[in-house]
Order: sequence, then C-alpha cells, then structure tokens
Amino acid sequence: MTGPVTTIRVPIEGIDQLTLAGVNDANLVELAKISGTRVALRGDSLTVTGDPDTAMRGEAIALGMVASVREGHSLSPDDVLRLSLEQRPEDQAARASGALVLPGAKRVVKAKTPGQAEYMKEILEHDIVVGIGPAGTGKTYLAVAAAVDALMRKRVRRIVLARPAVEAGENLGFLPGDMQAKVDPYLRPLYDALDDLMPFDRIQKAIESRTIEVAPLAFMRGRTLGDAFVILDEAQNATHLQMKMFLTRLGVNSKIVITGDKTQVDLPKREESGLMQIERILHGIEGIKFHYFTEADVVRHRLVRDIIRAYNEDAAGG
Repeated sequence: MTGPVTTIRVPIEGIDQLTLAGVNDANLVELAKISGTRVALRGDSLTVTGDPDTAMRGEAIALGMVASVREGHSLSPDDVLRLSLEQRPEDQAARASGALVLPGAKRVVKAKTPGQAEYMKEILEHDIVVGIGPAGTGKTYLAVAAAVDALMRKRVRRIVLARPAVEAGENLGFLPGDMQAKVDPYLRPLYDALDDLMPFDRIQKAIESRTIEVAPLAFMRGRTLGDAFVILDEAQNATHLQMKMFLTRLGVNSKIVITGDKTQVDLPKREESGLMQIERILHGIEGIKFHYFTEADVVRHRLVRDIIRAYNEDAAGG
C-alpha cells in the first residue's frame, strides 16, 4: 500500500459480532476484498485501513453492515456485496433510472424499451403480473432479474421458477435418465437467465439449499408458495386446470409473474390454454396486471422483429 494511509474506526457496541463477521469471518473477508482495505475486528470497533478513498468506501459498507445487524437481520457475503453496490454513484444513478443492480451480475439490468420499463414497474407494484407477447421481448429475463433482486434485498426468502413440460409425461419415456433428466431440457431457458444474473457458484448454493427452485409446473401441485417470488414461463402451454392449480398456490408475501406467447401454443388442439383462459376471466381483479409486449419490444437480433412481423401479417392475411 503506497501513499497516505487512513484508518477509520466504526463503532460496533451492542451488536452480535459473530453475525457481523460471519462464519470464518467470511463477511469481513468480503468487505476487505470489495473495498480494497485491510479490515480488523477489535473490541468494540471494526477498523478499515487503506488509502483515503478506499477507506471511506470501506467505512460506508461497514456502516451498512453494522446497521443491518443492529436491525436484527442476518448477514452473508452476498449481503456485503449488495451493500457495496448501493454505495457506488453509478449504481445509485442506475437504480434511480429504474435499473436493477444485482450483486455479481455481468451487467446492470435495465429496460431497453418503454414497454419493458412499464413491465418492470408493474412487477414491483402488483402481486400477479401476466406478461404476454412475442419472443425476444425480455418477458422471462426481466422477470427472473426482478426475482433475483427481490431475493437479494430479502423481500422474499426464495425463488420458484416453473415451466410446463408439455411432453414430460408418456412421450418422454424413451429418453434416458430419471424424471429430472427428462424435464431439464424444458427448464434450460430459466437456468440460462439465472446464469446471466448470478455467479455460478451462488446459483449452485441457492439450488442446493432450495432458495432457488427450478421445476416443471406439474411439481407445484399440493404446495403453498409463501414468501416467494414465483415465475411461470411459457404459460401458453399450461392447461386451464394447471393454471388454476398454479395460481391457487400463492401464499403470504409472495409474488407471481406469468409469461407467455399466445402464438406458440404446443397443447393438443382440444386443450384450452390456461393463459388464454386467465386473459379472458381475470381482467379487472385488483392486484392482477396484464402487460402486453409488441414487436417494438423485441431486443434480440433485428431479424427477430422482422420475422415476427412477417408471421403476424401472414396470420392476418390467412
């Protein structure tokens, strides 16, 4: 460490030092790593040492850690990382613009179209949001980002991601492996979204501890999903009975986001799509919001927008 060195003392009288430090001092190690300071816990104070700028940054994070423990919250290295992000001016500006700043994410998650911005706002303000629209509009990605943000900010205790696996019954019998191996390909897009929003090791730990669960829709039967952020993706392939079952899983302090594309229904002709049914019968219920994406919200390759427009024109002409 070259140049002037500053040591700042943060008082910690009256708080649980074990909670503050974490298991094997993991929280202090994280604080030192992300602030670029030396950290020590001695007596009734936490000291951070570094050049003036890094010491002040370390102090700001340490004060947030102390305040969190004083309020009775648990504290993990993920929480320390989140507190550090809240101190950065660029991240404060991002949050002020409605963007999501996720600890360890590869990028800040922000709306790229007015429709996406409205969708993100609706997810914050409603208990059930139904996002309907074509491929490439960010329906699933933004919902998963909102779920990870809610988990990191401890607004919920877990995330449940579900998808109908329309072939996950008799037609999958010839595939090798157990049932999980058979349905994993249908859940891969949800894993892909998580991979882009959280470091791999944290995803693995969260799945092992069941803080994050990715499962076929059929596995939701008989459960109550409380204190959770629940996403049903590809909902156009849920039957009306499955959709009713899913919606009635909603527990206390939970939020549901349902996403789907009405032009890509894979159900047998005789089966009514649960997405189509709720669009017909749930409009007007307070707390439920329907959001409609258009081709203007497509954020994939420009050709995706052109392809969607061509299909729409063909359907209208036919």
